[in-house]
Amino acid sequence: MLFVVPPLAGHVNPTLAVAAELAARGHQVAWTGPAAALAPLLPTGSLLYPAGDRDAADGHDLGGARWRDLRGIAALRFLWAEALIPLARAMLPGVHTAVETFRPDVMVCDQQALAGPLVARRHGLPWATSATTSAEIIRPFDDFPKVGEWVNLRIAALLAECGAPGGWDPRFSPHLVLVFSTPALIGDGGPERTEHVQDAANGFAGHYPPHYAFVGPAFGARPPAGDFPWRRLDPGRARVLVSLGTLNRAAGARFYPAVLRAADALADRAQLILAAPAGLAGDIPPHMLHQEYVPQLRLLPHLDAVLCHGGHNTVCEALAYGLPLVVAPVRDDQPIVARQVAEAGAGVRVRFGRARTDELHQALTAVLDDPAHRRAARRIQASFAAAGGAATAADRLEKLPPGPRPGPSAPGTAPTQNEKGP
Repeated sequence: MLFVVPPLAGHVNPTLAVAAELAARGHQVAWTGPAAALAPLLPTGSLLYPAGDRDAADGHDLGGARWRDLRGIAALRFLWAEALIPLARAMLPGVHTAVETFRPDVMVCDQQALAGPLVARRHGLPWATSATTSAEIIRPFDDFPKVGEWVNLRIAALLAECGAPGGWDPRFSPHLVLVFSTPALIGDGGPERTEHVQDAANGFAGHYPPHYAFVGPAFGARPPAGDFPWRRLDPGRARVLVSLGTLNRAAGARFYPAVLRAADALADRAQLILAAPAGLAGDIPPHMLHQEYVPQLRLLPHLDAVLCHGGHNTVCEALAYGLPLVVAPVRDDQPIVARQVAEAGAGVRVRFGRARTDELHQALTAVLDDPAHRRAARRIQASFAAAGGAATAADRLEKLPPGPRPGPSAPGTAPTQNEKGP
């Protein structure tokens, strides 16, 4: 199986466990995407085919400095126009080469790696969508129909440019959509109003097609995060992780000072553990812990709550341990994820751009003191456990009928680059 992924840790991490499960069952697994960014995220010895490595010519800016300064609709437009569409163009030749060389039976394509489905269709291969964020699953543009129309037009233009037929959406496989969450968190609305179905994983009825597999979070091996001062964790106080994730940490210059002031107000009862760049964290009081990076999965069992940006991975990892959340969404899918957390009762949403100390203090007090938030978090935790994670994802992938084995290009011919062929 060939995994097609963008250069984003949050999109790669859930697939690591699925790939490991498949490898343990005897399947050959390979990866394709921007190699310079992916290599540090993958296990040592992984088979990686370069596709779309950024250079001066390709112009995609996924996670770049310009994107970090944008919010709201401007950030979303930038994501598609300046990052995802250019990334798809840049990845196409490498993904074609990966398919012709590795000759997979099935492809697993991240929703933001649009080159994957284009190449899968070109070669007649079955492909599964890897939905590492639930935002696209629940009709995110219902409240902003013009934005949704604009995104659809950008995708349609990409299909036409690549010579692919219209009338399909590369974000959603018709064969299998792996959703690394459950309806207990995201709700039962579904991508469209389809027949009422039953989610076998957790008994939650919803409006989702049967090829949507809600597998819950999948935890795999992570690169080492360095040393952590485990002995400094205070057993006499509640412990709260504060993290803005990998891409948004640099945007916290105004947010971190408000967190520090809220931590001072809670110092007698809560120990905040701040994961942030040293240059932005400020002067850390002795009642707090500060690390540039933390071993998040190893740390979560020792915590009582999490304050984060609403990244899908961080939210689902916290809920997998039954931890309530305070969510301060920054951009992109994060406001949608924050709304899901709040509507599920598993946490409190606060503002990021105009964060106030009193608001953060009240929200942290609420998730630490109100048992309703913890009960909701544990309900979602139970649904995640029942969903099966990587094992269920591997089960569903194994049920996909294999496609034709693509052969190598004939000597002297150029690699196929679009639906029409060279």
